Amino acid sequence: MKIEEIHEKGTAVLNEVSKVIVGKENVLKLMLTTILANGHILLEDLPGLAKTLMAKSFASAMGVRFTRVQFTPDLLPSDILGVSVFNQKSLEFEFRRGPVFTNFLLADEINRAPPKTQSALLEAMQERQVTVEGNTYALPTPFIVIATQNPIEQEGTYPLPEAQLDRFLVRLRVGYPTKGEEVEILRRRMARKKEEADVKRMLSEEEVVEMQQTIEDVYVSDAILEYITDIVTATREDKREVEIGASPRGSLALLKLSRAYAALEGRDYIIPDDVKAVAVPALSHRLILKRELWYTKVSPERIMEKLLEKVPVPKFE
Repeated sequence: MKIEEIHEKGTAVLNEVSKVIVGKENVLKLMLTTILANGHILLEDLPGLAKTLMAKSFASAMGVRFTRVQFTPDLLPSDILGVSVFNQKSLEFEFRRGPVFTNFLLADEINRAPPKTQSALLEAMQERQVTVEGNTYALPTPFIVIATQNPIEQEGTYPLPEAQLDRFLVRLRVGYPTKGEEVEILRRRMARKKEEADVKRMLSEEEVVEMQQTIEDVYVSDAILEYITDIVTATREDKREVEIGASPRGSLALLKLSRAYAALEGRDYIIPDDVKAVAVPALSHRLILKRELWYTKVSPERIMEKLLEKVPVPKFE
């Protein structure tokens, strides 16, 4: 597949999803960028802001299998991965696959489940496989986890451990719609005369995988590689506000996302603006702030924005 096709097909998917989701163009584009980069997405915001609808709409538009799991305090790892059941006819145990065996897994309100259940997804997210009772099972391709998370201050939530946060390629915040956007949401609901919105299929599973593979051909210059490294290094050197900066996994996240973002723009090479566009959602959740900042209004996103302003941008002739 050519880069021009990724631009065309990606634009078609975004246009189709935008028929359902009003506004939030930047969030939708970053979600598609992450999917093409073969990464997992964490949507963090208040309930009722269409996070679940976004995930479902992308799955429908991209023609992939979609499964939703509602995370609750009593959810067990076997409820996600699957369980072995004894077959009385064959006198053997048979593995019944859980909802994780899908293309797009929506982990709804992931931080309402206890850490033991959250950790059940670690192997699946990193290695695209699950191990149950000593047997390893490969997951379908593509496999993307789209998790939603309520703000940690809300009752009945468990903070995601740093190891699991690091598995998400990006963390995105949706935010409230503007007055005009909310009026448009009501108009569209009246026009379709039903709750469910229809999303046309624009791609197939095979095309999604082919697009992900084509991203690997996007050219990255040495200057861009150094720029990515400088940004990540800056998070480690900020001793005033940051306790622990981004790991090399953060550098790899920037590389993958920048390539996918460039391809969606119709380019087969990365420019600094591509890196800037994805740096905040790619790195902010990988920062551990100083303890004294935990109860202030200083956010990791704002710190990343300030760091980006300080890092010199490479110049191209």
